[in-house]
Amino acid sequence: MRETAVTVASEIWITLNWLLGLDEDVLSVHHMVLRAMVVFLFALLIVRLASKRFIGGNTAFDMVLGVMIGSVISRAITGQSPFFATLCASFTLVVLHALLGKAAFRFGYLGTVIKSQTRVLIRDGKVDWDAMKQSDLSQNDLLEALRLRSGVADWEDVNEARLERNGEISVIHKRSNET
Repeated sequence: MRETAVTVASEIWITLNWLLGLDEDVLSVHHMVLRAMVVFLFALLIVRLASKRFIGGNTAFDMVLGVMIGSVISRAITGQSPFFATLCASFTLVVLHALLGKAAFRFGYLGTVIKSQTRVLIRDGKVDWDAMKQSDLSQNDLLEALRLRSGVADWEDVNEARLERNGEISVIHKRSNET
């Protein structure tokens, strides 16, 4: 019984080797096509396992994962790196991202280190020019964000505007005078 299982496993490995060109120096078209299909399904699986935040690409923390997975996993298709080792490396990146995300949730200071923090740019209609300078934002950048995101043309109409951790500027309008 054990010999049969070993033989079956060996046959499966030989078939995978042949289909994916795992021991080939030069990959043929069918190797690349089958690798692309396997890698696509694998990438879909690990992205589904990753948090929904990653898909939204909210912070540099999330964007780094996306760029790295794309870079690493493409090597499995082109044969620039060992096939299964490359898949394991990309899976490891997703697990590390998830673990760091959980740690950042639990330990606020770690979240700030990994994901940055928000910065108040406008409070009660007054621009904090020091915060603008630290954020490398010009007056024109701020005005553009106010117009595009909130339909406001003047920062005096803004209660608060923040540079969020994902690089976007959020805007809270001043309430109209109530009598």
